[in-house]
Amino acid sequence: MAIRTELNLRLPNSPGALSGVCRLLSDERVGILALSLDTAGHLRLVVDNHVHGAAVLRDRHHQVTERDVIVMTISNTPGSLAPALRLVGDANINVEYAYGGAAEGSPMAMVVLGVDDAQRAAAAAGV
Repeated sequence: MAIRTELNLRLPNSPGALSGVCRLLSDERVGILALSLDTAGHLRLVVDNHVHGAAVLRDRHHQVTERDVIVMTISNTPGSLAPALRLVGDANINVEYAYGGAAEGSPMAMVVLGVDDAQRAAAAAGV
């Protein structure tokens, strides 16, 4: 588990909106580690360089907010997420949202947790 900075912005509900953000970050050599996009256009991104990524997006007039999140790399096997979530829950920390994934057959998966207190969640999980 690690604390990372997540970038949050709104995208218009139009063809190419997500592609444009991805292309912009790619052109600036900012790697996307994880993303989530909901039907309201709320885009959440964990990138390899959040400082540069946020600056690039702001330069293109995106309103970007930042938030600390927990990023976990876990075994891509049934039941591997439950122990970490149990530690967070036992510390009375609320998971507000989560997203992640792994390639089929990959030994590892990545999960992002939006929690009400990332520092306390990391401490509870022994990070």
